[in-house]
Amino acid sequence: MLYAGVAGPQAPALSVQDAWIRAIPGTDVAAAYMTLHNSGTSEVVVIAVRSPLGRAMIHDTRLENGQSTMRPHERLSIAPGASVRLAPGALHVMLQALAHPLAAGDEVPLVLLLAGGGSLAVTARVRPLSAG
Repeated sequence: MLYAGVAGPQAPALSVQDAWIRAIPGTDVAAAYMTLHNSGTSEVVVIAVRSPLGRAMIHDTRLENGQSTMRPHERLSIAPGASVRLAPGALHVMLQALAHPLAAGDEVPLVLLLAGGGSLAVTARVRPLSAG
């Protein structure tokens, strides 16, 4: 289980497992994936994501009329006792305008901002493009 730097009233109920990023060579974008688990008794809502390496936001990939489309996903609600998986081809954290190219083995800091003022610092390890 990977999590650190919890802050605020809701943060201890939220944990993150298997946080990783798929490196895309030659671009200033990447996608982060992870599983979020709410062990608390009330809903936890992720309202934003931050990273010192570039812009970060939650996106959702969907298949519409045979075409894959990506749209911002403003709020991510995790019910009590539930888990939400961010995975390739689905919900993910989109990183844009990266300060430098990412390479396999790099560690990228992310901060999940929660409704109510809490936050959760996460470290995602970069995997090669072929990782899935």
